[in-house]
Amino acid sequence: MKRIGVVLSGCGVYDGSEIHEAVLTLLAIDRNGAEAVCLAPDMEFREVNHLTSQETGATRNTLVESARIARGKIRNVAEIAAVDLDAVIFPGGYGAAKNLCNFAEKGASASIHPEVARLIREMAVAKKPIGAICIAPALIAATLGHDYRPKLTIGTDAGTAAAIAETGSEHVTCPVTEFVVDREHRIVSTPAYMLANRISESAEGIEKTVKAVIDMA
Repeated sequence: MKRIGVVLSGCGVYDGSEIHEAVLTLLAIDRNGAEAVCLAPDMEFREVNHLTSQETGATRNTLVESARIARGKIRNVAEIAAVDLDAVIFPGGYGAAKNLCNFAEKGASASIHPEVARLIREMAVAKKPIGAICIAPALIAATLGHDYRPKLTIGTDAGTAAAIAETGSEHVTCPVTEFVVDREHRIVSTPAYMLANRISESAEGIEKTVKAVIDMA
């Protein structure tokens, strides 16, 4: 059975993983006969009240919060190497751009969490597929852009697309229910809630992306 890493960044769209995207990814992996291996970095982040969208002043732990989505079955990303996986997928949510890296603040000059960067680069060197959903392609672009110049999408947002282009990556405009495949670098991406107005729209693109990643693995 193929083992697909799913790298989470917390629990909730404003300060962690987008829950719909994460669950849809896990469901699609299971439906395609593969095993999801949930991962997250062990780090602190600033909590956001999801009712008001304001920071609370409290901090939470990314690994602990991600365990909510994974039903407790999750590993510290530092414990996993590319050799342990057949592919890896990154759901979106602001955590992908605030916790896994600081693209939300720094754009193209973002720094990446060292263990997340290590895993992404190991997967790229091993030519194992990488999936990225919603804003997560910005994480991939910031990590691999200047060395690999991958093609990926976050949908149609001009500002984010421009920041991705500054990393050396190529942004490809894409509708919400579709996905973009960079066959040379084995990267698959889809806009999801960067464009979706309904969960069904997000689901369609995610299901196609996950299948493409697993087929490529």
